[in-house]
Amino acid sequence: MKLKLYSILLIGFSAGLISCKTASKMYEKGNYDEAVELAAKKLQKKPDDSKLIDIIRSSYSYAVNDHEQNIRNHSQSTNELKWEWMYNEYAALQKMYEAIYKVPSIMDLVKPMDYSSYLVTYADKAGDVRFDRGMSLMLLGDKQNYRNAYREMQIAIRFKPGNRDIQLKMDEAFDYAVTNVVFLPASEDPGGFRFSNYNSGIHNVEDQLIRSLQYGNSNEFVKFYTPWDVQSRNIRTDMVVDMRMANMHIGHYRDMTSTRKVSKEVVIKERVIRPDSVIKEYGTVYANIITTTRTMASEATLAVDIRDADGNWLWNDRINASHSWNTEFSSFTGDARALSEADKQMINRQAQASPRDEDIIRCLTDEISNDALYRLRAYFNRM
Repeated sequence: MKLKLYSILLIGFSAGLISCKTASKMYEKGNYDEAVELAAKKLQKKPDDSKLIDIIRSSYSYAVNDHEQNIRNHSQSTNELKWEWMYNEYAALQKMYEAIYKVPSIMDLVKPMDYSSYLVTYADKAGDVRFDRGMSLMLLGDKQNYRNAYREMQIAIRFKPGNRDIQLKMDEAFDYAVTNVVFLPASEDPGGFRFSNYNSGIHNVEDQLIRSLQYGNSNEFVKFYTPWDVQSRNIRTDMVVDMRMANMHIGHYRDMTSTRKVSKEVVIKERVIRPDSVIKEYGTVYANIITTTRTMASEATLAVDIRDADGNWLWNDRINASHSWNTEFSSFTGDARALSEADKQMINRQAQASPRDEDIIRCLTDEISNDALYRLRAYFNRM
């Protein structure tokens, strides 16, 4: 029991040394803010640790001097972002104050200053600057500047949370910054295929692409919609994606045959001279093994065009997919005795039925959908 107690005390003492050394190391490296925070955290449990008290007092003094010097330097700057830089300095000072505030026993020793009123003042100034920058960018009227304006408004509202004017302008900037992409109803090429299962294939591609782009879009400034979305929600159209299945060919199977001749020496006649004496006559028998290789090749091509709202061409691509299937089966003519066991197994093997049209179409459209998603996502992520 005593050994266990000593172990616990030793671990606690070691942890204390490590924490102290960590704060001390930060102090020696000139990382005064971190030294203050580490020492304050440890002093919550060991408020009488003299070494930690010395570290926190010295670190706080040096940190305040550094930040106040930076504030004085920033105040002389002509850069419009100086208020934001000064805010960041005061935020660092306030962070140290809050760390020390959690240790009441050293508040009177360190005497940290509460900078919260400075944060309010400079947050207001920094937010106004970001808002004005955003408004200036919006006046330029193109999408890239609307995007930049939106970023400025995002920063502004972090300084002035809940400000209605900033929120309204941020929403407006985002609305103009976004490119709304509408997928026109997918279609077949005029004069192309007319079967219902083919048409369902192209519509499946369309549905999969829209869902995947809507929920897996890494570009926040591009949104994807169906024509129904545009009409029901009165959404501005900036680009249209026009897809058509330029080709959907479901192949017919083709057979290729090959013949292999086999032979074997077998007993063709037996003569019984007496019950314990039989004379066997041997001869060679022959058979032809006919092997049929049945293949089927199918293919499809999706044509994709992207145009702007005025109908001007922006980008196009043709996405191809292929499907192949094969089976092999055998038969024979001639004397069955010429067949080996391997030959018999091959002949007894049943020919596989060719896949259904709908299964082939599903494979083709899945391949097209995956490839089209990759290409469209790459195109729109570049915007």
